[in-house]
Amino acid sequence: MRNAKRLNLVLLGVMVAWLAGCSLNKTTGRSQLNVLSRDEEIQIGTQGKAEMVKEYGGEVAKADLRQYVTEVGMKLVKTTAVDDPTYQTLPWEFTLLDSDVINAFALPGGKVFMSRGLAVKLSNEAELAGVLGHEIGHVMARHTNERFADALKMQVGAGLIDAIVGGNIATTLTNNFGDIALKSYGRAQESEADSLGVRYMVRANYNPYGQQQVMELLDQVTGKDGRPPEFLSTHPDPGKRAKAVAALIAKDYPQTQNNPAYGLHEAEFKSRFLSKVSLAFPGAGPSRLARTRAELGPADAIGILGSAIPGRACAACGTAGR
Repeated sequence: MRNAKRLNLVLLGVMVAWLAGCSLNKTTGRSQLNVLSRDEEIQIGTQGKAEMVKEYGGEVAKADLRQYVTEVGMKLVKTTAVDDPTYQTLPWEFTLLDSDVINAFALPGGKVFMSRGLAVKLSNEAELAGVLGHEIGHVMARHTNERFADALKMQVGAGLIDAIVGGNIATTLTNNFGDIALKSYGRAQESEADSLGVRYMVRANYNPYGQQQVMELLDQVTGKDGRPPEFLSTHPDPGKRAKAVAALIAKDYPQTQNNPAYGLHEAEFKSRFLSKVSLAFPGAGPSRLARTRAELGPADAIGILGSAIPGRACAACGTAGR
């Protein structure tokens, strides 16, 4: 009886602490536990940027290519003010990494990264906006903060279990169920970032079909062989993500289809990016407008499209990414 009363007091204290630290995210409409402050998120992003740039071979040297990516990214960022204008003050940066690895990811505080390896496989500006919009969605939804909160909840839960049934059982439960729970959150976050990316694209007058094209492209790149079961996969199956985006467009944004006000901007992307990449990096081969599996080649990245924490260990975050 004494142990039960003590447990109730502990649980009550934990619940009060959770509620006191929660706030409504205006972008997602969900309540979130605030493990990281705005300043801490900015600090993580700022410190992590240097490490990520170094790990991925530096930034692309051509300033006009970097500026084009930044231009598209900031066009999307401006649309986020409708949801939460305070995020306009973040030190947003869009970094084009000089790497053949196919990847894109974001750090909290407005740091968005995209590899040249992924960029050259795109065929229009709307696809580029789809990639960047997805990563902006991770920042706006504060997904890194949620990952830290999930880890904290697991630690607290393991501590309570340990107090009741002993350390061995607590460790077993945490190792077997905690990791899957965190991965489930990851899948939900990736889907949420997809929908937020579409939202920003539409507001910026891009055809959101570009987001669907990106998912179809990733489905071709990753292929079916060797893919882990979706239940244990951090990222949702790109083929299913493409279908989800298509359903979202049909349901919420049908006015964007067959409407010249919402463009893919293929010619601009080819002239301002693809043609210049071909000159700057002749080893990258001919035009990347083709969609054949032979041209696309195998994917060699872990965190394709959207880890809130990059695909490798991030010392600045103190966390291992996907």
